[in-house]
Amino acid sequence: MTVVATDGRTLDGLTGVLRRIRPRPRWLEFRLLALVAFAVVAGSFSLALTVDGRFGLYDVGATVLFLVALAVAHLAQVLAGRRTDQILLPAVAMLGGISLLLMQRLPQDLVHQTILGVPLGLAEVQLVWLLSGLAIATTLGIVVRSDLWLRRYKYTWAAVGVGLLLLTFLFGTELNGQRLTLQIGPIAGQPSELLKVILVVFLAGYLSENRSLLVQQDSWIGPLRMPPLPYLAPMVAMWAIALGIVVVQRDLGAALLFFGVFLAMLYVATGRISLVIIGLILFVLGSALMAVLFQHVRTRVDIWIDPFADPLGAGYQVVQALHAFARGGLLGVGLGAGLPEIGGVIPIPEVHTDFPLAALGEELGMVGVIAILGLYLVVIERGMRIGAAAADDFRSLLAIGLSLVIGVQAFIIAAGNLKVLPLTGVTLPFISYGGSSILVNSLVVGLLLALSDKGVEPPPAPRVGSRWRRLRRSGVA
Repeated sequence: MTVVATDGRTLDGLTGVLRRIRPRPRWLEFRLLALVAFAVVAGSFSLALTVDGRFGLYDVGATVLFLVALAVAHLAQVLAGRRTDQILLPAVAMLGGISLLLMQRLPQDLVHQTILGVPLGLAEVQLVWLLSGLAIATTLGIVVRSDLWLRRYKYTWAAVGVGLLLLTFLFGTELNGQRLTLQIGPIAGQPSELLKVILVVFLAGYLSENRSLLVQQDSWIGPLRMPPLPYLAPMVAMWAIALGIVVVQRDLGAALLFFGVFLAMLYVATGRISLVIIGLILFVLGSALMAVLFQHVRTRVDIWIDPFADPLGAGYQVVQALHAFARGGLLGVGLGAGLPEIGGVIPIPEVHTDFPLAALGEELGMVGVIAILGLYLVVIERGMRIGAAAADDFRSLLAIGLSLVIGVQAFIIAAGNLKVLPLTGVTLPFISYGGSSILVNSLVVGLLLALSDKGVEPPPAPRVGSRWRRLRRSGVA
């Protein structure tokens, strides 16, 4: 069918789009989502038996709503007909299901919010964020067919990200000595969560454009072999500005996340292990300097080294988390049977944001913790696979960087809960309570789904003239 406009022109665009949309079954995704649904239902039954002593779903409405949302997301992917990854969505859905069960199990008065005039508790608010995140990931996975809006405006995105952080530093809300939240009208969030995605987009764009120069050309600083410094300068400057602002804001978790993703992407793009070694040396020196200059950094390090030096004060959270892992042992005490109350309150403060893995470790045991960490490894593996199959350097680096954002963040908070690293303020992706974290990580998954499509639009042709001029100026050609 041809649509004719009033001025006589034919509009075949819509017809062409409709022709391209053919429902495509996604049986692997369907089977994996069925396993997710079974696990969530079984967990809800277990929670009801443990907490209430009854046989049935612990929260019928929330559980059914979550499972219906998963079914709708799967059906939307089927109807869209895109050949996208079929494992990412079930892996993230399993993490979201674990989060929902944990938030239902915790005291509901940990969070009080009113949405559209309706007062909601912890689990209800988390369900809203999970459903919103699922909608974002599904929509982006279906709608995004071109990456031009990312690759062409990398400097603009970088400026927007740094600008948001500056606004947060100047006008943000301070909580526990950290100024992390920015409120604009009724909307509030943590810009540092969005900046991690913006940083990946900028690095993917810059590294893909200058990859050959960074690999083939050398600068020497004494005995050290380095890429051309003029080409590293803009990238390092953007990273240093963002990192400096985050350090000033005392958001050390985000600083560590930015640093880890930056080093990993630089190594993937150049293959130079020397850059990683130099970066790690600078990290150790920078950490020592920050421990000297900033009291809160020194306090975190002291707690990490010996939390039992002040078990009822500064080290209380870490000590209680270690006790929780010890009580859980290998198989756990059962969902809903852990976290014995002390004085009428649960033993781990901020368990819903900073220590969800400790709570899950007590109730699901180390087997459950390993399974949860395995889900994050699945997300990383799918992102790496998508990057390896990408059509050009930008898409490859973008997919790898986005998957590392989730993986590195999960590693940082898991290591903090287990006292492998000093505790930081980042959240456990898709499990910790928090709207900013869930929505931004869902955006990451949506972009990964879009990048995985085997029928996505081809990348734009390289601008041969401008690349040739850069090569001639650098002496390569």
